[in-house]
Amino acid sequence: MAIKPNPDDELVFLPLGGAGEIGMNLNAYGYGPPEARKWIIVDIGVTFGNGATPGVDVILPDPAFLEERREDILGIVLTHAHEDHIGAIGWLWPRLRAPVYATPFTAALVREKLKEKMLLERVKLTEIPLKGKLALGPFDMELVTLTHSIPEPNGVAIRTPLGLVWHTGDWKIDPDPMIGETTDVASLRAMAEEGVLAMVCDSTNVFVEGESGSEADVRSELTTLIKGLKGRVAVTAFASNVARVESAIHAAQACGRSVCLVGRSMHRVVAAAQSVGLLQDAPPFVDEADAAYFPRDQILYLCTGSQGEPRAALTRIATGNHRHITLGAGDHVVFSSRVIPGNEAAIFALYNALIERGVDVITGEDENVHVSGHPCRDELRQMYAWARPRIAVPVHGELRHLREHVKLALELQTPQALAPRNGDLIRLAPGPAQVIDEVPAGRLYADGAALIEPDAEALRDRRRIAAEGLIAVALVVDERKHAILSGPDVRLRGLSLSNAEDEEIAIEDLEAAAEAAFLRLKHGERADDEAAENAVQRAVRKTAEGIWGKRPFVEVMLMRA
Repeated sequence: MAIKPNPDDELVFLPLGGAGEIGMNLNAYGYGPPEARKWIIVDIGVTFGNGATPGVDVILPDPAFLEERREDILGIVLTHAHEDHIGAIGWLWPRLRAPVYATPFTAALVREKLKEKMLLERVKLTEIPLKGKLALGPFDMELVTLTHSIPEPNGVAIRTPLGLVWHTGDWKIDPDPMIGETTDVASLRAMAEEGVLAMVCDSTNVFVEGESGSEADVRSELTTLIKGLKGRVAVTAFASNVARVESAIHAAQACGRSVCLVGRSMHRVVAAAQSVGLLQDAPPFVDEADAAYFPRDQILYLCTGSQGEPRAALTRIATGNHRHITLGAGDHVVFSSRVIPGNEAAIFALYNALIERGVDVITGEDENVHVSGHPCRDELRQMYAWARPRIAVPVHGELRHLREHVKLALELQTPQALAPRNGDLIRLAPGPAQVIDEVPAGRLYADGAALIEPDAEALRDRRRIAAEGLIAVALVVDERKHAILSGPDVRLRGLSLSNAEDEEIAIEDLEAAAEAAFLRLKHGERADDEAAENAVQRAVRKTAEGIWGKRPFVEVMLMRA
């Protein structure tokens, strides 16, 4: 880069998601003096809720630090189209309002997300060709082709006056990825000759020795496996893995089976792939309603739901709740996917539901029907040999992954390595890399159409109700005399007793406690709604604790007439 740095200029890296966790990637790079930095954002993804976040399916990184500096954000650059790299764009763009840059397949899926949020006309979305270049202020960027489990995976070579940063995004080394080009080794070697200041690198499989394997091997294995199966066959995979989708289609054709796409995500991703010229040789797909009339050994269902998602197509099939598709004895489901940590219970429940229906379940533990999209240790060693960075900054991993990655980088003679946490502001240059500040790096929960804080009262209430149950108490009070006209009337939710008689007795005790608490109040206290409700609430909760050994959520509704 021809621009010379000013004496006060710094190059900094800031992860706000994806450092100390797998998923929810949001990375920012800043350049300039501390009081006047310009920023770019690389990826803006989500993670997903669980039992600890009732009612919340999507979790996003909190962009508050960048939102305060949005006038200095030059652009949002997306490496690829996985949800943990693009899923937050529709939610967070209104807070950042920066131009967005992506390759064609990624842009196709981003448009769908923007359309859902009615932002498509507002967002400046620019398509960059594969291996394209982009200049934003002090950042000169070049996309470098890699291989991964989705079309058009890119690393980003970020050139600045203070040095070149190699941001890998998600990657692996696949000699035969089936869709797209192989790793652009020439560009990696050229960067090494130029000098790589820092490599910000995927850490997902740092504990796994060897190599992740090739998509070509999966295609061959799927074809051999399905040829030997009778009855209906369903293959479930991540819809975004278009090469795997194509492999399932090829296997079906080789076995004389027609393909039925099942699940919204499968249809959406296949449409996006075809819009950019992929899957052009796929035969016409069979409609779900028509597939039931095909002979059992002439149909293959390609389904979403490999992670046991409760509303996904495969879960509905397994529970007998799908409108058109049933599977039973003599049928087979092939899980061409991995078990994402945290999803074990849901996936195993799905296995059992299918087995209960007589379905044969086949997983990657049984046959070679899945390979990871992330680098194992031999691939990491190769990347370090190609890039030869002076600083290693592991991301995309839990803390244990990042620290193991640091050890590996140092063993590979990388001069410096450090494991960041979300919110660590790391100065990469000038001088040795170090954390120079900590900025707010929280989470936001998508609660329906709203974004809320993790400690929002609504979530606290849900967690408590889920754990302890709910008691609703209603009573009507005379507006002038403040005497009880009706009630107290008690309703229970999420609280159980051995039989209906015990429940009736418990309700009578709770109603008596509520009435006594109200009657103990002085005349002036009865006139104060808040004081009266609090007194009744305390009495009911104390009585409930004696009955159930719990302190349930108590909601008191006092009405005056």
